Amino acid sequence: MTYPVAQLERRFAAFAIDRLLAWTVVAGVGVATALLVSDDVWTVVGAVAGATVLLWLVLAVVAGLTGMSPGKAVTGLRVVQHGTGTPIGVGPALLRSLVLGVAGLPTFGIGLATLAWTAVEDRGRQRRGWHDHLTDTVVVDVRPAVEVADTAVDDGPRHIVNLTAMRLVPAPPVEQVRTPERSEHSMRRQALPADLARPAPAQAPRQPAPAQQPVPAPQWSPPAARQPGPPSHRVPAPARSAPQPGAPMTPPRWRVHFDNGESFVIAGLALVGRRPEPRSGEQVAHLIPLASADMSVSKTHAQFGPAPDGTIVVMDRGSTNGTVLVRQGVSRQLAPGKPAALVDGDKVVYGDREMLISREG
Repeated sequence: MTYPVAQLERRFAAFAIDRLLAWTVVAGVGVATALLVSDDVWTVVGAVAGATVLLWLVLAVVAGLTGMSPGKAVTGLRVVQHGTGTPIGVGPALLRSLVLGVAGLPTFGIGLATLAWTAVEDRGRQRRGWHDHLTDTVVVDVRPAVEVADTAVDDGPRHIVNLTAMRLVPAPPVEQVRTPERSEHSMRRQALPADLARPAPAQAPRQPAPAQQPVPAPQWSPPAARQPGPPSHRVPAPARSAPQPGAPMTPPRWRVHFDNGESFVIAGLALVGRRPEPRSGEQVAHLIPLASADMSVSKTHAQFGPAPDGTIVVMDRGSTNGTVLVRQGVSRQLAPGKPAALVDGDKVVYGDREMLISREG
């Protein structure tokens, strides 16, 4: 089971809940010590320090074994081992909690702001702060609502997909294959009778006239008559080049290359994601499951396929981390539900996975 990377806002909310709970417990221990044990300052300080250390150990052990804390449980987050998704263990959890505790010291928020900045500037786009890199961890969103929201967003742009290209994907290839075949055979069969039918009436009146002449003469004269007369009718012979508008009979071939070495020629609508599933009644030619090390690829992340004019279009299907189009080194985030045309050499980024498209022929 894979999950998307947690948003920074939810991580901050979980951290705030944990800190509020910890400060409440520590303050309660201090007040209880002053009221019930002794009002000596050092006694109260010692009780507060002991409660702080004990609470830190308990929370670190729970986080190391389950990936949970009170704040993460409320916000639906979990801290796991990066790349494997397994519990991080008690040791890394203690170190991670220590870094967070030091950053939370009264420094006018500088320590926490620094950790947040390292998460925002994470080059791997996994929102991993310095403490996450130090302990090789990542915070993920385990709420079931993520999958439901993903499906709900997928259902939204259904009309947009149908009106642009994706609904027409199954039909146009069939029409483009059948139409040229019909036109090619029918035009040959219809053109020849039409050509021969017109000279035949021309020959019919001429054959009675030279009927008394030797037989070889009429046989050679109709061809002479055919050359001046029908060419005017056969000038539509460009009609035989009319199948050239049926050039879709040999459309350009588009090939995609994924970063894992997989490559194939696009034959219709393709769905990309961790476990892509078509909608009800949706005809799909390719289902492309993509493994994601950091859970940044959604269940049904995006789709791509041929448009009626032969171009290839790609569309994000409401993924959690979005789809990025890279053209000549310039990146552009695609809006969910809005198709974008691709050209030869374009690169499409789905989370931590990449796809390159090329045109053949």
